[in-house]
Order: sequence, then C-alpha cells, then structure tokens
Amino acid sequence: MTVDQLSQPEPARRRVIKIFLGGGLLASFASFLYPVLRFLVPPKAADLGSDSVVAGRVGELKLNSGKIFRFGNRPGLLIHTASGEYRAMSATCTHLSCTVQYRDDLRQVWCACHNGKYDLNGRNVSGPPPRPLEGFEVQVRGDEIFVRRRREA
Repeated sequence: MTVDQLSQPEPARRRVIKIFLGGGLLASFASFLYPVLRFLVPPKAADLGSDSVVAGRVGELKLNSGKIFRFGNRPGLLIHTASGEYRAMSATCTHLSCTVQYRDDLRQVWCACHNGKYDLNGRNVSGPPPRPLEGFEVQVRGDEIFVRRRREA
C-alpha cells in the first residue's frame, strides 16, 4: 500500500454500514437492559382514590358468586361465599396486573393471564403471582354492601 492509499478517507458505504451496525448493537443492548431495569425498579402503586365505596346491594349476588366493582381507579372483587359471608379484595393480579375473577366451580379467585390462583382470603395458592391480593373490609349497612381499605394498626 502506498502512502496515498492510507491517507484516503473511508468510502461512504463503509461508514454507513458501521453506523447501522453500531446502532443495531446499541438497540440490542437497550432491549436486553430495559426489562431488567423494569424488574429491579417496579412502578409505583397507584392510589386507589377513595377509602370506601358501595360495591353492591344485598340480594344482588347469589351464594358462591362474585362480581367486579370499581374502587377508585382500580377494580375490586366482591365475593358472596357459599357459607353466606361477603369478602372483598383487589381484583388486580399481583403478577402482571391482569383483572382476576371468582371461579365458583373452584371456589377460588383466578387470573386468566397465566392461570394464577388465590384462595378466598386473597392468598396466592398457585401459579406465578408473587404476592397475595390486597384485602378489603366489608360492611353491610341496610341493603348496601360497603367496601373499604383495611386500616393498618
């Protein structure tokens, strides 16, 4: 090679290819790093809004059935158990925030996204959910069923 060949600038095609390869490697690195950061730094839990709501009326739910109700900006789940008591909990799965539902055939709370299951107290029984559902207090006043957040002692 001569001195003139060494001092010539790179062809434009080669520079463009280097830019694309560098950008592709950078994008690949970011696509691997982003989920790891989202796992290590979870999003802040949104506030439920109000402390108490009317979730339904007495007689609205048959025995061994459930219903989704609005609790602030999130869904809640009201269950009328086979023994006749009312239970309420958050209807947002702790795995990927899917909405859970009551399965009367299993007598469990079920998340359809990844087959997560919770018992009637909201404790995770099987599947990928890492934490139990948040439980709420239930009060029957007259013919209305009130649900409120549990007060920490």
